[in-house]
Amino acid sequence: MPQIRPITDLRNTNEISELCHKRKEPVFITKNGYGDLVVLSIEAYEELMEAFHTDSAIKEAEQELGDGGELVDAREALSSLRKKYSL
Repeated sequence: MPQIRPITDLRNTNEISELCHKRKEPVFITKNGYGDLVVLSIEAYEELMEAFHTDSAIKEAEQELGDGGELVDAREALSSLRKKYSL
């Protein structure tokens, strides 16, 4: 269940930090009863960004394939790269 805290709880930064690290999920901060901020640990943020970049790369590849892109066998691609760069 997501943690939702009022903005006044940000005065106790250690508590918010511990909560973010312990639960490994975002803490939602409200202001006057409405959503205002999201606080994450750096680790959770990095995981989120890595997933985002992976999803973006997959979407781009699918779009390229849909636009007539050519599929290449992975073994052939790696073999070609090894020859090109003498690996």
